[in-house]
Amino acid sequence: MSNCGQESHPSREDFPDPTATETVTYDPSLADLRRFSEHLERTTEFGSPSYVSEQRSRAADRTKNAVDDAFDGGDYALIESAIDEIGEREMVCLDRRMGRHPEHSYVCRYYVPKEYGRIARSWANLFEPVESDADPDFVTVQLPDRDETAIRVLPDEGVTVVLGSDYTGEVKKSFLRLFMYHAKAAGGLGLHAGSKRVRIERDGDLTDVGQVFMGLSATGKSTLTAHGLWLDDPESATMLQDDVCALLADGTVAGSEGEGLYVKTIGLDADEQPEMYDAVTDEAAVLENVDVAEDGTVDFDSDRYGKNGRASIRRADLDSAGDDIDLDRADQLFFITRNPLMPPVARLGPDEAAAAFMLGESIETSAGDPSKAGESIRVVGTNPFIVGPEGEEGNRFRDLVRDLDVECFVLNTGHLGPGAKDIGVTESVTLLREIARGDVEWADDDATGLTIPSDVAGMDVDSFAVEDYVEEYDEKRRALREERRRYLESFETLDAEIRDAVY
Repeated sequence: MSNCGQESHPSREDFPDPTATETVTYDPSLADLRRFSEHLERTTEFGSPSYVSEQRSRAADRTKNAVDDAFDGGDYALIESAIDEIGEREMVCLDRRMGRHPEHSYVCRYYVPKEYGRIARSWANLFEPVESDADPDFVTVQLPDRDETAIRVLPDEGVTVVLGSDYTGEVKKSFLRLFMYHAKAAGGLGLHAGSKRVRIERDGDLTDVGQVFMGLSATGKSTLTAHGLWLDDPESATMLQDDVCALLADGTVAGSEGEGLYVKTIGLDADEQPEMYDAVTDEAAVLENVDVAEDGTVDFDSDRYGKNGRASIRRADLDSAGDDIDLDRADQLFFITRNPLMPPVARLGPDEAAAAFMLGESIETSAGDPSKAGESIRVVGTNPFIVGPEGEEGNRFRDLVRDLDVECFVLNTGHLGPGAKDIGVTESVTLLREIARGDVEWADDDATGLTIPSDVAGMDVDSFAVEDYVEEYDEKRRALREERRRYLESFETLDAEIRDAVY
């Protein structure tokens, strides 16, 4: 057994040296990782590997971290037993670098049983190789064949164990969770967000505008982050990050995943998303829980294995992805919602933006709780991986966007009323492009109580008046505002100015 216990909690130092442990294959090639799991693979028509996992979403209800949850001897024993198992069975160990920012770059070490090398293969697409002999900042061990499903996190020690789950998303988020935790400790804030650089003409000059998109999976975050905004040279829109980044105190946005993306595939269409389709169908992609026939034919519309089908793809296969992953400056931040009582877009002040951050209004997706997919939910910061008091996150967010003069907006990518008026990609992209140009005319709207566009080039904004599509809109709006206020009052550490700014 390892020497760690309740009085001396497990740490990175308790993990064996992978280069000197006989049962560990250290830093195997991608080809070897695929070979280790060939008994689980179905090869697609594109030559890429496809796998079906037993668990198909994150086990949020089985996850505990030592900052927010009371750990007892049983929790530490789970971690200790996972560390001990590394020396008792055939394992693979892979090191990757997360982030490139000089102050927010981390070496991540991952252990998994050899026969589950396919998880390591998928994860390896996302983060960059590291220099040899680099000591790990964070360590995760995943043991999918444990009877009990349990994820235990020691944030300050940089240690995570994933037991009883073979879902790739658990290992990916094990490291991104700690990336965000350390960004907050350094005075910034980790965000479940995508980022892009928009190079736009303003007054005859090319200007860079940094846009950040916050939203849960399946709300359009990845689509809008990767979209080229229908710009023509010399204008351009370049995706930097798709999932997690950190807003720092100097206004820069540090990226995390330098090598690839872990994208949803359900409904993927070659005509509507040609660039994403090409990356997902590349031989280097790794598919998970996608319907693949015996002859390799792939059906992205099928929900045979649920609606959380995924592909681990390379940035190099996306023309919209830039060489950089860090954004020089955050100029505009968008909260993506699917609330049918919200207009297509509204502009928010710092306190209102912090209220929107705390409300985190969205819809449940198959990546979270498949049994509740489609239901309205609230997730602070649209970030289910926060470590520490959530109210303090809202305060920190308000302070950052106020001090950095970041423009904030809430963007509805769903519909108005009970499906009466869809807000499509065309409308959302038009808004993002014209907001980047600075050409949108804004006005205070009596009906919604929000600041909304009065004029947008290429869009008939009058046809998207929410009250035209919602019966008894005034009553429903008042009820929603009161319910939002009660919700914000549940966060004891949240500043009163933010609670009072509820819209």
